[in-house]
Amino acid sequence: MAKVGVLGTGIVGRTLASKIAALGHAVVVATRDPEALMARTDPDARGLGPFSGWLGANPGVRLATFADAAAQGDVLFNATSGEAALEALGAAGAANLAGKVLIDITNPLDFSKGMPPTLLVSNTDSMAEQIQREFADAKVVKALNIVSAPVMVDPAAVGGGDHDMLICGNDDGAKAEVTRILKEWFGWRSVIDLGDITGARGLEMYLPLWVRVMMSQGSVAFNIKIVR
Repeated sequence: MAKVGVLGTGIVGRTLASKIAALGHAVVVATRDPEALMARTDPDARGLGPFSGWLGANPGVRLATFADAAAQGDVLFNATSGEAALEALGAAGAANLAGKVLIDITNPLDFSKGMPPTLLVSNTDSMAEQIQREFADAKVVKALNIVSAPVMVDPAAVGGGDHDMLICGNDDGAKAEVTRILKEWFGWRSVIDLGDITGARGLEMYLPLWVRVMMSQGSVAFNIKIVR
């Protein structure tokens, strides 16, 4: 049984936590202020129902602060929003991240001018690189950011699973561990390593195209496949 910290309580965090807990792992979901989150009764800005109701339906999941979740987790998922990621990880604490595999899912999307979003960082840098620089002792692996939350944990729902997940990171051992997790926990059949953490620039810059495809097709149930 793995000890897993999921940083973020939105749709990505909830989807991952539900799946991982159902596999029998110990899961802690993190937010800045657990008490305030549990007190909310209205849907959030994106229409998600109250977290308290979701947590009640997932008794295998515990809610805690960023620091507590990062401290207890052997593997961490960064499912925060791009604009809040560095602040959230700072609250988690560098010491609690040190030496741990940090699967970075976040995308630096800027919705300030509406849809479609632009990117907060691109071309010569990426959110994942910023995270790796800020938390040098963490083993950051970019993964899962190119698909919607349902596809992350159920790739077979799209094309019978015949498509690819792309990852990158500086630590080969961490990438091997993430590849194992993607295959054994979620059922990914093909995981392609793009190299060091600078590969995250391409992975994150793919998102404007992903959004356009989503808007055109009216669906989030799709992914890419590298055809050779």
